[in-house]
This record gives sequence, structure tokens and C-alpha cells, in this order.
Amino acid sequence: MKRISILMLILFTCFVSAAWPQAQPQWKHKIITFDAPGAGTAAGQGTFAYVIQREWIAGNYIDANGVYHGFLRAPDGTITKFDVPGGGTGAGQGTIEVKGMTPAGEIVGTVMYASNVFHGFLRTPHGKFTTFDAPDAGTGAFQGSGGLSVNAAGTILGEYFDASNVSHSFLRAPDGTITEFDAPGAGTEPSQGTYPANLSGINPEGASVGEYYDANWVSHGYLRSPDGTFTEFDDPNAGTVAGSGQGTGALRIDPAGEISGSYIDANYVFHGYLRAPDGTFTEVDVPGAGTGTYQGTDASWYIPWYGGMNPAGTITGYYVDASNVYHGYLRTPHGRFATFKAPGAGTGAWQGTQAMSINTEGAITGYYTDANNVVHGFLRRADDER
Repeated sequence: MKRISILMLILFTCFVSAAWPQAQPQWKHKIITFDAPGAGTAAGQGTFAYVIQREWIAGNYIDANGVYHGFLRAPDGTITKFDVPGGGTGAGQGTIEVKGMTPAGEIVGTVMYASNVFHGFLRTPHGKFTTFDAPDAGTGAFQGSGGLSVNAAGTILGEYFDASNVSHSFLRAPDGTITEFDAPGAGTEPSQGTYPANLSGINPEGASVGEYYDANWVSHGYLRSPDGTFTEFDDPNAGTVAGSGQGTGALRIDPAGEISGSYIDANYVFHGYLRAPDGTFTEVDVPGAGTGTYQGTDASWYIPWYGGMNPAGTITGYYVDASNVYHGYLRTPHGRFATFKAPGAGTGAWQGTQAMSINTEGAITGYYTDANNVVHGFLRRADDER
């Protein structure tokens, strides 16, 4: 189960209440779509919305030359573009990841320099940038550091690749102190190691989640407590074949310590799960999710797994149906599902709607791929559920 972050991508160029029917036409989804000015219009280019606080949305876009830039969309629809100083201007370079935002408007992510080395960044609400690196990050091409998530206190969860191309995790405190860490069972070969979760990987208390790949290329979930204690875990139904990429990954954690994630079973089908603080697992399969190879809940083809969880325990993400089309979903704390698609989303294989994160009020942001394989951002308003 290879959860490849954008760093790795460049490196390697259910539980439903019986009272609710699977189709819920009474939910009228008001979805707003948008594009960052300057976003490219060719296949694979466009606007990628990742994080939301209130109705402020941050993400990045790829221009017509294949260069990455950041953006911040205000609630009134105004979009401010930004570039991290020092970012490269070649195809595949620039502000390649925008993965976290605090309630105060601080934004974190990853910038790629002209040397093809990655660095984490922090952008203040006033537009001031700070770049940072884990002490043991590699300095070769496609190595370095990146910011993947941030909590309200400003603690950043990040990832770095060392000089041997092994992945590791770190926490950056608000004062700039960086603590590196690895799950105890993580492998030490290139592309093995510890992978922290994107977007919703750290909660207000400082507990963080992710997965690691062991020496046999099987993945396992982990929870790192604020005191540095590790708990490793596997969904009971996860595949365990060595070298298969099967196993368990953790994607999200809420303030109560409930963990949401995904696993690949022995037949290479994706399924979601919830892990309670006491270690109990609940299986999560979205109605309509496909059951073929690399289909299912929180499934991906070659891109990373993402998805959000808000303090109330409401989850958003996406699933792949039997035709390999992406659809967004929302799961309430009571196990009820709503599925949705953005207007204009394509219906071909690996097109469709991918929900990325959810705010405290229940508004969702993400992106969709149209019939021409161009990407666009969307906002699903919280009042859609009323």
C-alpha cells in the first residue's frame, strides 16, 4: 500500500445506519467551483484545493509551464497567489505542497528549489515566509524536508528523506525546535521508513499518526503520543503479503484520539476504518465503492491518500467506484454517509471528485478532474447538510 506523497511522486516520476438509504436525494449539495488565476488548462494542470479553516481555503496550482504556485482563497472568493522565496521556476518545481493551515491563517507546506531539493515552509497571515529543514534531511536531488500538517498551536508535522532516500518524520515546535522520529518497526531501505499523514495528521494535543513500511514492504499504522510513545497497529482485515504494498495506513486523528485510515486487503481492495482510543476497529466502506483491484474507500491510483476529520469526528474523503471514477463522501460520527460530486467532474477512469479536508462547521474543500483531465478546486458549503 504505497502512500506516495508528492515528494515520492516526483522521486519516482460499511458502516451505514439502516435508517438511511444509500441514495439521499434530499441532500441538496451547493458546491462552488473555482480556479486560481494563472492555473494551467492542459491535462494534469489546474487548481488543487487542500485545506480549509472557516471558509478560507489554501492549496496550490500548476501553471501552463508545469510550475507550482500557492494560493489562498478568501470567503468572498478573492484569491491571493503566493510563491515561497527561493522556489524553482522549472517544471515540477516551486510551491509544490500546501498541506496545512491554522485557525490563525498560518500556512505550511513544501517548496522545491531549482536544485530539486525540498524544504518545508511556514507562511504567516501577513505573507512572511520561513523555510526549515530537519537536521538529517538529505541535500541531494529529490531529498529534503516538507511540511504536511499543522495544529492550532502551530506545531508542524513533517516528513524528510535522508541521503539514502529513506523517509522519516519530524515535529517542528512553534519556536522552531525540530524533533525527528521513526516508528520502531520502520524499514531502512530506500523508500521505506516512516510516513506521517497529510492534512489531518496531528491533533490539538500534539498526537500524530501515519504509517510505516517495514523491511518486507508491508505498511502499518502508527500513533505517536505527545510524550513520544508509539503505538503500532494493523486493521484485522489488512493484507500482509510481503512485497505487495498491502497493509494499513493512518490518515486522520481528531482531538479525542480517534483515528481514521485506510487499508488494502489481500485482494488489493481499499477499505476505510475507524480506530477508537481503546484500539477497537470499525470497518468503513462507502456505499458505491468498487470492489476491484485498487478500488474502494480512500483508494488512489498513483496519487497520495488524503482526507479530513473535524473535531466532531465527521470524516471526508473519496472513493473509487467500479468504473475507477472518484467520488467525494462525508461520514457523520453516527455512521451516516453522503456522497457527492462537483459540477463538471469527469466520469472517465481516474477522473471525478476528491474531497481533501473539512472544517469545524462541516464545510469541505478538495478538487475535481474534468473530462479533459484538468483539475479545479471546489467548496462544499456546510449548510448543505441542513
